[in-house]
Amino acid sequence: MTDATHPPIPLPLGTADIERLLPHRYPFLLVDRVLEFERNKRVLAYKNVSYNEPFFTGHFPGHPVMPGVLVVEALAQAGGVLTQLSRDPSELGKDTFYLVKVDNARFSRMVTPGDRLELEVELKRRIRNMAQYVGIARVDGEQAACAEILCAAAR
Repeated sequence: MTDATHPPIPLPLGTADIERLLPHRYPFLLVDRVLEFERNKRVLAYKNVSYNEPFFTGHFPGHPVMPGVLVVEALAQAGGVLTQLSRDPSELGKDTFYLVKVDNARFSRMVTPGDRLELEVELKRRIRNMAQYVGIARVDGEQAACAEILCAAAR
């Protein structure tokens, strides 16, 4: 949806664009690129999972697996991108959104080095300063995880 208030978002968005939308930085920025965006509806993004990720040092030596909580965090960050891109440009940077609740998290496939983690997040509803998302993380089209996520804004 575009109008005079909300011009079209030029896609794809890279890391520099994402850093303007989220407060996260390396090694905790878990969204590398945004491919698709529908204002107040959905976002499709991805994270390239590299063997150089710091968490692989201890999770698990000899059998590296991306921690499930970080897969959920990546979904929450993609939801943050959706929220920020959906806002009026004058509102950007005024709030920081915090993860406050995760429901129905399911992990169905391990995420390992070399995977491209696809993050599809839909806005389920917005209530005052909170947003509820439904997210699915996939690798090669196969679901790796899913969760319902609630985030709240704080100024």
